[in-house]
This record gives sequence, C-alpha cells and structure tokens, in this order.
Amino acid sequence: MTSSFLHPDLKFDQEHVWHPYSSMTEPSPVWPVVSAHGVRLRLDDGRELIDGMASWWCAVHGYNHPALNQALITQAEQMSHVMFGGLTHAPAIELARRLVAMTPEGLDKVFIADTGSVSVEVAIKMAIQYQQARGEGKRTKLLALERGYHGDTLGAMSVCDPQRGMHHLFSGMLPQQFFAPPPQTRFGDTWDAQDCAELRSILEQHHSSIAALILEPIVQGAGGMRFYHPQYLREARALCDQYGVLLIADEIATGFGRSGKLFACEHADIVPDIICLGKAITGGYMSLAATLTTTKVAETISQGDAGCFMHGPTFMGNPLACRVACASLDLLLENDWQTQVQRLEAGLKQGLAAARAMPGVADVRVLGGIGVIEMVDPIDTAKLQPKCVERGIWVRPFANNFYVMPPYVMPDEDLQYLTSAMLEALQAYFDEVSPS
Repeated sequence: MTSSFLHPDLKFDQEHVWHPYSSMTEPSPVWPVVSAHGVRLRLDDGRELIDGMASWWCAVHGYNHPALNQALITQAEQMSHVMFGGLTHAPAIELARRLVAMTPEGLDKVFIADTGSVSVEVAIKMAIQYQQARGEGKRTKLLALERGYHGDTLGAMSVCDPQRGMHHLFSGMLPQQFFAPPPQTRFGDTWDAQDCAELRSILEQHHSSIAALILEPIVQGAGGMRFYHPQYLREARALCDQYGVLLIADEIATGFGRSGKLFACEHADIVPDIICLGKAITGGYMSLAATLTTTKVAETISQGDAGCFMHGPTFMGNPLACRVACASLDLLLENDWQTQVQRLEAGLKQGLAAARAMPGVADVRVLGGIGVIEMVDPIDTAKLQPKCVERGIWVRPFANNFYVMPPYVMPDEDLQYLTSAMLEALQAYFDEVSPS
C-alpha cells in the first residue's frame, strides 16, 4: 500500500481517474504529490514546487501546520462524525460562535454544510423559502451577474454566467434566471453612476418574481478574476432593499481576508442578507462551508408553512471539519492576517509589474492576496503549466488568466521567486506559441 501510494501508477490514473475539468480521452498532464509542508508541494521524483494556488485558494496557512494537525488528531480521538439532526456538539457550536463574531454584524444564524456549492444551494433555498413565508410565493427566480461563478451543482450552475461560463452545456435543464451585465467600473477607478443602470432596470421590471440577487462581492473569480468598484455593492444593497429582494454575497473565494478585508463586503461597508463561506474556512484541511443569515430571514422561514428550513446534508456540522475550522480561524487572527495579506499584495504588485511590458498581456492587476496577469488570448494550459513546473512553481492558469492566490504565510523570498518564475515561464510560453 505504501509503495503504490508513494509511486503512483500514472497509467492507471490516466485510464481510470477523472480529474476536474478534464477529458478521459485526452487527459491533461498531472504531477504526483507525495507530501506538502509550508508553501511547498513535494513530487514523487523529489522535486519541490512553491504553491501559488493555495490548493484552489483554501490553504491560507500553508500545509502540515502543527496547530491544524493537532486539532484534527484531538477531535478524531473523540469522534469523527455524528449526525447533526437532533444532536449537537462543541466543535459546531464553537465554529458558529466564531463566524457570528467575525462576519458583518447581523449575520447571526449559521447553517454548516460541507462544500461551497452546497452553501450556495442553501442560500438559494433560504431566499425562496423566505419569500414564500412572507406571502411572496411568485418570487422564485434569482438575479445574478454575468461573468459570475457560484459552483458546479445544479442550483449554483443556474446563477453562473449562462454564455461565457463553464455550464452553458446544461442550459436546457437549468432554471432560467435573470442576469445583469457585470460591473464595469474597476476597483480603484472613478465610479460611473451608469454602472448599475441595467441592474436597476431589471429589478424595476421583474422584482415581483425575484427572490434574491446573488453576486461575488468585489472579486468575480472564475468568471475572469475581475475586481470591481465597491460603490456597485452599495447601489446593489440599496436596490435590494427598495424592491424587497434579498442580497446573497458569495464570499467562498474572498472570505477570510483574501481581498484585503476580512470579508469583501467590508470594502463597501454593507451587510448582505445571506453570506456563503467556504474554501479557507478550514485552512484547506477538510471540506466545509457555512451559510449565514439574519434573524429576520431565519425567523420568517421558520414561521412559514413548512415550519423549518428544508435542507440537511448527511455530513452537516461534521465535528472533524468544525474543529479544524475553529483552529484555522484562530490562527487567522493570531497571525495578523491583514499584515500577511498586505505583504502579499505589495510583493505581487512589485513582482508582476514587469509583465505589463510583455507582448500578449492585456492587463496586470493585484488586490489583496490575488495577483492576475490577463492575456489577450486564451492560455494553452498544457503548454504553460509544464513551464511553471520546470521552474519549481505550481500555478494553474485558466481561460485568459495567469494568476496566483498564494498562502498567506508565504515568505517574501518565496513570493519573489514565484513571481519571477511566472514571468520566465510566460516568456518561454510566448517564445513557443509566437515564435519570431
């Protein structure tokens, strides 16, 4: 068992293991990892890669952290799981206590689920049950933003960008939602008052059938790593209030400090009616998510015809994940996450700036712990990613974006190496795809 794990059979992997967003007839290359520590991934051939992705943005404390390891071990020795229906336990209570204290004021009811996509499903169901309970049963649609991404389950897919998103193949079976154009005023630019005109128009015309507006605050992630103006959020909050529509903030990617604020909503100083959290919540150790809402929403749902909220995953409130999440959130505060992210932001701005002069680069932008090199043309990941691995870094491009979201604990020298290696890999990529 140990031998086969340490030396994976890549042929078997190619023939039988279906990786995310991959083809089984033309599988993308994969690199076998045998261990991880700090900000490095160790491959089975002994090479180490500096991880610029924080394992899809969740391993904010790095890998193999002793405090998180110990939390996992301690909880496993007590109980790994117990059903949450009719039972409760300290890890879930303590996690809820931390989340209520950390999130914007008023979000004080906590539903603990198991993945980010499920937290979005929960938010959608909360919004629809809320409207039904207040006598607005015709409000069964969602309003979302083009260029938005909210997950891969069916309800979440229905509020992702229907044209440019990755789920257009399923459009015939998905619920038909309303979509507003994406915000155009960039973060840091002068606000354009017309940016919310179409959003306002849709709500004016269709609010009687809209239960909630769902959006990713400030950062549209998988839809293009776009950073938009906080005033858009303020306007959206006011419009939702005006038309009796709930505001759902999908902070799965941005929550817990990634954008430079603990939650991206804080850039606009607004409080959503429902917030979705995930990814960094356990520091990348366990799958876990949470959906928080207000007392008003929770009590309205509870007083409706059903008399309860109609959702309950098997692994809801998993004690192992909740205990690790508590330890991760404690680390976040103890380690002064804001200083960590500000340091990342400065290093990314300095390290990626030179890419602006490279042919084929459309834009370079940085916000908090997010650094993006946007290309004019879509990236051939199969050509660029191996060039990153050859230079000792792990970066996974998508669409037109060559981006990083490093662990918060990445030392300055590693961050400098990461960004310089990115530029070297990009230059080698340009030399290959556009030979002079």
